[in-house]
This record gives sequence, C-alpha cells and structure tokens, in this order.
Amino acid sequence: MIKEEQRFLASSIFEGMVSFRAVVAGIESGITDRRIERVIYDSERKGKLAKHLSYVKAMSYKYGFELTEVDKAEIDSLAVGSSHGGILCFTSDRTLPALDDVKLRENGFYMMLDGIEDPYNFGYAMRSLYAAGVDGVILPERNWMSAAGVVCRASAGASEMLDVFVASSENMIDKFKKAGYKIACADIENSVSVYECELKRPLLLCVGGEKRGISKAVLESADIVVRLDYGRDFPQALSAASAASILAFEVLRDNR
Repeated sequence: MIKEEQRFLASSIFEGMVSFRAVVAGIESGITDRRIERVIYDSERKGKLAKHLSYVKAMSYKYGFELTEVDKAEIDSLAVGSSHGGILCFTSDRTLPALDDVKLRENGFYMMLDGIEDPYNFGYAMRSLYAAGVDGVILPERNWMSAAGVVCRASAGASEMLDVFVASSENMIDKFKKAGYKIACADIENSVSVYECELKRPLLLCVGGEKRGISKAVLESADIVVRLDYGRDFPQALSAASAASILAFEVLRDNR
C-alpha cells in the first residue's frame, strides 16, 4: 500500500519528538486517556537523538512503556511521513467523550467542525484553533481523529492538547443555549460580514465543509449567521479548515 493511501487509515503511530511531547502533554493534563505502549528509534541517529532519548527514557520509567532501538528500514516502513526524525511512538486509541457528558466552560469558545475531507487539512485547522484559544472542538461521530498520528503531525501537536468531543450537530444546540451561549454559523444566505459584527464569548461557532455545509436544523437555531468577505470577486468557498482558522482568530480579536 502506498503512503498516500496510508494517511487515511486509522493509526495511533506518532512520528517525531513534537508529536511525542504532545502525547505526553495531553496525558499529563488529563485531556486524553491515551497510553504510550512503546517508542522505537533509529539506531543510526542514536548520537544525534541523545538529548531527546534522555527525555523519552525518563518518560518510559514514568509511564512504563518500552523504548527500543531499531534499524532505519523499520522506521521508514512504519512512518507515513519523512519528518519523523527517527522516533516513532505507539499508543492506545484516544476516547472522545460525548458532549452530553461534559460541563461547558462558563465563558468559553467552542467550535463545531464538520465536513473536512482530509486528515492533513483537519490537522492544520486544529493547529489554528488551538493557537486562537478555542476551548474545545465538537466533531461528528465520523471524524479524522482516528488518523491521530497524521493529524497530530499536521497540527504540530495541537490535536493532542485540545479538548475534543463528539455530538450530532442537532443535539448539541440545546446544551449550549441552556448554558447561555450565543450560536453562530458560517454560511452565505441571510448572513452578516464577520468584520461587521461582534462574536463575544460565551460562543459556539459552527463551520461546515464546502461539500455538505451546516445542517438546516443548526442554521435555523443560530443567533447569527456570518460570512467571510473576500478581497476580490471569487465564486468559490474556502475550505472548511481555512474558514475555521480565520473565524477563530476573528473571535480572538473580538474578545481581546
């Protein structure tokens, strides 16, 4: 199977030290329930990896996983990307809690993402949402968190340090409204420019994919529908990942 196809498979192999440190950070903060099962490293890079391996070894004592030296061919055969730096981390799956079981933050900012078609784009979106200060991301049951290693690498580790919940888009609305949240949706029809409105916390912002969009039930429940105005005439929608990133930073600006 070619690497291009492998990226769409479920995988809990995390590549490189940025991803490994993110996994540890997620575990230590209680955000994820992953268990590190083993870490392997390239024997040819042992000298260059000495500082990193000292940290990994300390974590192996703390969390009880195996640290093993292997040859370069084994690393390359298991890795999807080429930027692994000679270290791969194998973990258990992460449980994504149902939104129904979660207490919302009093003045939070949550993002509902649906319809991103590629795990790399999903990872890029998660990186931006984390940087913009999003408190949690709500996903449908079918999502790219199963391709955790790819998503983590694309997000520079942010996906492992960000609260992620699952819910159907329709069922989540009542929970947020009862908690006093404003519901905003990104769409074109009956919308106002995001640059001409305020998106104050507490806020739930819903962004749908360019193919499926946001469900009618969610749009009808929204307190406001916002759009991204372009700098020139362009009849195409932005990718969901790009739109989510821009909107998240607009929320950050509005709440500074």
